[in-house]
Amino acid sequence: MAHVEILTGWQMENGNRMAAIRISLEPGWHTYYRAPGESGIPPQIDLTGSNNIASMRLHWPSPELHVSNGMWYLGYEDELLLPIELSPLGGGDFRLNGVMEFGVCDDVCVPMSVQLGADFNASQTPSYTQEIRAALADQPALIENATCDAVPLQDGMRLTASLKVPELSGDEVAVVEHPDKSIWVSQAMLSRAGGTLEIESDLVPPSAQPFMLERSALTITVVGGGKAYQANGCKGS
Repeated sequence: MAHVEILTGWQMENGNRMAAIRISLEPGWHTYYRAPGESGIPPQIDLTGSNNIASMRLHWPSPELHVSNGMWYLGYEDELLLPIELSPLGGGDFRLNGVMEFGVCDDVCVPMSVQLGADFNASQTPSYTQEIRAALADQPALIENATCDAVPLQDGMRLTASLKVPELSGDEVAVVEHPDKSIWVSQAMLSRAGGTLEIESDLVPPSAQPFMLERSALTITVVGGGKAYQANGCKGS
């Protein structure tokens, strides 16, 4: 159903390593974006056990909007090439060693777990640069100056955001992400007035109480008409 490999990429000028995880899918199968939407299994990567790696940053390419059995999801068919930027703890060689868990679906959905492993050093010949750069160029377009307000609910907070997004052909959807994955985020409700998109979503923490919502830490992604846009945080209106 899926074949996973590490593309070693190239050494960056800032000392980081730009590599990629490639998931090649059998015909008819798909996998999911980091925030799938109404259905789907969000992928997770755990690099515990890696050597000389301080952190990683995933550069997600724009997902596609699909509808199946009356529910929508954001994902990828045929292939997902996911650039991964690795920051080493110090100089010298380093090794990526970890686990990736993700879901693949056709008529049925199957959770998968694969071991990730690769060695990196500064003398390696750059590889797969064209493919990785194409995936980097395919990231959602950034939305500037998004505004939002948050009001307390009995069990959490209600976020209302306003984004300048061109009108998209066909259906358009949005997902709101909080960095704390223990916080439940409702499906976003959308309304539009020309080039302005209003998004409303509820956020409920495990304590089921109002909490301090750091709006600058939120990520809002809008997808539709074969295009994707992303706001990294929002400011008070």
